[in-house]
Amino acid sequence: MAEENYTLNDPRRRRRFHLQMNGSTMKIYGCAAMLFYTISRAVIQNGLIGVDSYGPGELSAAMEADPDLMMLSGWGSVFQLIGGLAVPVFAFLLVEGFVHTASFKRYLLTMLAFGAVSEVPYDLAMSGRAWDIGSQNVLFTYALCLIMLYGLRLTQGKKGAVYRLGQGCIVVATVLWSMLLQGAFGLATVLLTAIYYLLYEKRGTAVLLGCAVSILYVTAPLSGYAIWNYDGQRGKLAQRYKYVFYALYPAHLLLLWLLARAIS
Repeated sequence: MAEENYTLNDPRRRRRFHLQMNGSTMKIYGCAAMLFYTISRAVIQNGLIGVDSYGPGELSAAMEADPDLMMLSGWGSVFQLIGGLAVPVFAFLLVEGFVHTASFKRYLLTMLAFGAVSEVPYDLAMSGRAWDIGSQNVLFTYALCLIMLYGLRLTQGKKGAVYRLGQGCIVVATVLWSMLLQGAFGLATVLLTAIYYLLYEKRGTAVLLGCAVSILYVTAPLSGYAIWNYDGQRGKLAQRYKYVFYALYPAHLLLLWLLARAIS
């Protein structure tokens, strides 16, 4: 018997799995994972531990002498592992948004606008400085991926080695730009976005390759199960409160930075 090869968003797959994930639940899941990551970086590392106050090798020595400091460092590592779950989820949702958006220009400008608003809160939360060119927030990475997706769409459906080579060049160029701009989660996000888009109609292959790339963040392949069970529906919360989800990013960064300052 031939294997059933449902597309990634085929609702017939719901009969085979009990878990159902729509756009709203996926976003909530991703935001919850992202919260753990920011707590680890902003509150535990910068606030409670104060990693910037230690010189090379001093932090390791301090943890050996202080069990409480060692425990805090352990919790910070656990929270970052949980935060890694968000990477493939948001890459997948970015592709869904691109495929179904009524206006690519508005989608890109929205991402850039919220990226600009989020940059100072991001720098404060991650480094304690209002301006840090060493890393850019993840919304700029998503904006870069949207530009990549637009380029890939121009070659979508066209056969021939030239077009495949062109798609590969677009992906490689985006990876290089993400490294140059030092966007958060750049390499994995670019590769995952390309995989989920180019293999949009091949559910099994997309999830499998996505899990392979996600191993960069150790626990992130676990999110492949949620992506596998995405039912193709946007969900009421994601539809009604689209900009609230955007605003949550800079808001939670700023609030956790303030908390870190209060307890540092």
